[in-house]
Amino acid sequence: MKNTFQIQVVRRKVPGSLPLLAQLLTIGRIVNSPAPTQTQIIAARKCVAYLPDAYLLAEAMQAQPDWFVTHDKEHFLNRQQEIQLPFEIGTPGDYIQRLKTKSNIF
Repeated sequence: MKNTFQIQVVRRKVPGSLPLLAQLLTIGRIVNSPAPTQTQIIAARKCVAYLPDAYLLAEAMQAQPDWFVTHDKEHFLNRQQEIQLPFEIGTPGDYIQRLKTKSNIF
């Protein structure tokens, strides 16, 4: 986790979890996307006023994921109808439920 905004958000939301998160990201072979452009950051700020979360959203916009997984109710989950993005936003549980529904693997 090189991005200071990512680290700031994790420290605020789940203090003390960075070592475990780093281990999970390594095991999961997670790859960071390129840094977002200034245009993407400006677009994300129109959706989310809090700069660290707007930066994360801009990174997601750059990466073009199928899902943006978060527990952030204030800035994302409770505002899904307002934000209108080309990918789904949900909790880890939402994502797992969708995988169960789509694949019948669980």
